[in-house]
Amino acid sequence: MTRPRISRRTILKGAALSAAASTLPVGSVLADGRGHGRKRPPNVVFILADDLGWADLSSYGRRDYRTEALDRLAQSGVRLTHAYSNSSICTPTRVAFFTGRYQQRIPVGLQEPLGWVGDAAPGALPGIPPEHPTIASLLKDAGYGTALVGKWHAGYLPQHSPNKSGFEEFFGIFSGGVDYFTHRDGNGDADLWEDETPVEKTGYITDLITDRAVDYIERKAARNRPFYLSVHYTAPHWPWEGPGDEEVSRNLTNLFHLDGGSPKVYAEIVKRLDQGVGRILAALEESGVADDTLVVFTSDNGGERFSDVWPFTGSKGGVYEGSNRVPAIVRFPGVLPERRVSEQVAATFDWTATILAAAGVRANPAYPLDGVDLVPLLQRAGRGAPTQPRQLFWRIGGQRAVRDGNLKYVRLANASQVVTQGGLPAALLGTEFLFDVVADPRERANLLAARPEDAARLSAAWEAWNATVLPEPAANVGG
Repeated sequence: MTRPRISRRTILKGAALSAAASTLPVGSVLADGRGHGRKRPPNVVFILADDLGWADLSSYGRRDYRTEALDRLAQSGVRLTHAYSNSSICTPTRVAFFTGRYQQRIPVGLQEPLGWVGDAAPGALPGIPPEHPTIASLLKDAGYGTALVGKWHAGYLPQHSPNKSGFEEFFGIFSGGVDYFTHRDGNGDADLWEDETPVEKTGYITDLITDRAVDYIERKAARNRPFYLSVHYTAPHWPWEGPGDEEVSRNLTNLFHLDGGSPKVYAEIVKRLDQGVGRILAALEESGVADDTLVVFTSDNGGERFSDVWPFTGSKGGVYEGSNRVPAIVRFPGVLPERRVSEQVAATFDWTATILAAAGVRANPAYPLDGVDLVPLLQRAGRGAPTQPRQLFWRIGGQRAVRDGNLKYVRLANASQVVTQGGLPAALLGTEFLFDVVADPRERANLLAARPEDAARLSAAWEAWNATVLPEPAANVGG
């Protein structure tokens, strides 16, 4: 999809005009400021990978390389095997995390992908409204220091930015992806920012993100104020550039999708991400705050091109398990157990609810959360341990899905999506499915004819949920 261009000059001009008018969201805070029985609110480090497949970590089954830092994180906390992203593309999942709600509740959450509008008026730019409460604004109002390092992708200047949505500090990119070395986006425009000011830095973007995250931890750890740090890596999102590929990349003509890349290069991208996580965890230890910090690692959606999603089917942009099932690891010393694996079903917006509950912060009652606090569900984590049934919904590009217990209902807009996302013969299976994703994680056995009542029940549940959110634009479904 070709995006209309928007110039940096337009962004900066609008930012200057709107700076004085920007307002921060207001949240509601618990009186004692404590969560889960802790004497003081914990620090929070939320780490989000970009397009990381379910099996791209060695602790989840990757065989051709090791992700040692993330493996150690899993050993020190809980590793979830039924965690999902709210969407199978970037912006909607990020909107769900920032707001703690289904992304379809606000217009920017309908963007597939996040659009650009050229030199249109600032009000036409899609993004999270500055007045909408976010995890950052709620924590900031509760006394937290707040920072986003890495990818924002939830609205462009002049109307939208991390700073307008509760983050005191921002260092990173606004767009969906940049060249790892030049930091230019798909239009060829420079896209690296310090708050709302463009900056130039030399270095591999994964390392720059890690450097700033470590610096933030070191600066904030010495202060008697809890901090919330969101680290949103661009890795392993395209372009396919490993840390040693700077010279090779200069000769590519279509870097962002078609040229370059290989399983070996992809491995180097992921391993550098893993090393960055290791440095962040080391900074927490060296600063003496590791035991007082809740750490979450996950991905914004399933994998693409070189990712490993085994044993699942599908990839980024769909509704199959490989599209939305993501790695997720949480460490919360003194609250959650170590060396555990949980089969609890969870989604991205649950991490928002979990973080706020840990901090003792209530959501704004005008914007109730759709996610749930996972801590009570994970405190007795272990294989075979009881889990709480969840009902989760997805909608993208005319595709729909709902998971309820072990069952998942899928309906596609047309038969071609079966081949594209499922890899199955379209003429054989049609566009409506019912799967038991525990017994059949590859979504191969269609139970539609055998269990029509369950299919009808889940289809009705999806319709009822769909009636509570904004309608899907016709453009998203090819209408």
